[in-house]
Amino acid sequence: MSNITNEGLVLACSAIGAGLAMIAGIGPGIGQGYAAGKGAEAVGRQPEAQGDIVRTMLLGAAVAETTGIYGLVIAIILLFANPLIRLLG
Repeated sequence: MSNITNEGLVLACSAIGAGLAMIAGIGPGIGQGYAAGKGAEAVGRQPEAQGDIVRTMLLGAAVAETTGIYGLVIAIILLFANPLIRLLG
């Protein structure tokens, strides 16, 4: 058939998994854009509450960004410190 080694298969699947993990960056991007838009609307309606609105918006953006960061960490681990290769050995 073909000459695919076990190590080559694990590396290929890890690259695919890393790409799928990076899809996790789409959600935080959309969510943060939506939150910033709603924050700007809220400041436009109530300029005197700008400090509270911005503080709450930034806290929500920080929490939302953790999903994207977790996806990035998983992708880096799969690409550069692949723990699955050690299982073959």
